[in-house]
Amino acid sequence: MTLKLFAKEQWLTTLEGLKESYKIFVPVRDGDFHTFMPLDEGKKPDFDYPNTRLSPKSLIYPQSERIFEYSLDESAPDAHILKETEKDYSPRAIVGIRPCDAHAFKIVELNFDSPEYKDPWWVQRYESTVLIGLGCNDPVSTCFCTSVGGGPFDEDGLDVILYDLGESYLAKGLTDKGEDFLAKAKGRTKADDASIKRAEELAKSASDKISVNVPVDRLKDKVINELFAASFWEEVAFSCINCGTCTYLCPTCWCFDIQDEVIGKEGDRIKNWDSCMFPLFTLHGSGHNPRDNKFQRVRQRFMHKLKYYVDKYDNGVQCSGCGRCVRYCPVNIDIREVCKLMNSYRSD
Repeated sequence: MTLKLFAKEQWLTTLEGLKESYKIFVPVRDGDFHTFMPLDEGKKPDFDYPNTRLSPKSLIYPQSERIFEYSLDESAPDAHILKETEKDYSPRAIVGIRPCDAHAFKIVELNFDSPEYKDPWWVQRYESTVLIGLGCNDPVSTCFCTSVGGGPFDEDGLDVILYDLGESYLAKGLTDKGEDFLAKAKGRTKADDASIKRAEELAKSASDKISVNVPVDRLKDKVINELFAASFWEEVAFSCINCGTCTYLCPTCWCFDIQDEVIGKEGDRIKNWDSCMFPLFTLHGSGHNPRDNKFQRVRQRFMHKLKYYVDKYDNGVQCSGCGRCVRYCPVNIDIREVCKLMNSYRSD
């Protein structure tokens, strides 16, 4: 395990030097929010940020991705043959990712890289990416990572974790990929005992700042059909406008649709994010929609994250506690409150 110090004034120079080995993505202020962008965008990284509005999941799982291309030209020798679109799997590093978002990748890995089914594009892009985490010194009020198996300095899913010590970053290598990243980084010095102690104290104080406790201990014991038929779903869904903000911002939502787009005689098969909040999500070709009512779609979202996933994978809930859906829901639906309702529900 490598422990190295990087002076903050040298950190950007260090990252610039690593561009020879990796495509570097960093948090950049974008208007009122922050977004992960390539370091070569000409915008200065800002590591003093609470979290990005959009999670960095799109760097592994693009919102829209061409997966195949084909020709409808009958005179072409490869007419009507699907050919995989060329993709870039060169090494990349997401620098400054928060632990909750790294935890989210481990959650969705069960879906995209399972023994039964694999998404080759997700897997190859994930395996070629180094995750350089930045611990949260000051979690915001909507954070609840400690309730769902994470923490402000949780190391699961990360290759390196950074501790912001004020004038410097302490970098801790966690995996072989992380150690290789640090070995290539210039401008580092060996961490001293005082810096290591400060980092340990920082991690403890950050966890203590998360006061909210979201109970999830009884979800697995609940009977699915009883939760499904619970009387509180209509009230939970009353204010929902089915905008999909919660699912598009969520780092653990993985639903997608496949569409074919044709211009002239050239076609593309495209993979696009989709959302269970949208009325068309479950519309059958027959015209029947098994979730044609709003409350059914809201129920599906919470049941999947907090019950179906729990029962299928026995791996906790499908939530990393980042709090984005709480912060940005335009009608203030709070997954923490719904979780409390489900966890304490009794049918009698």
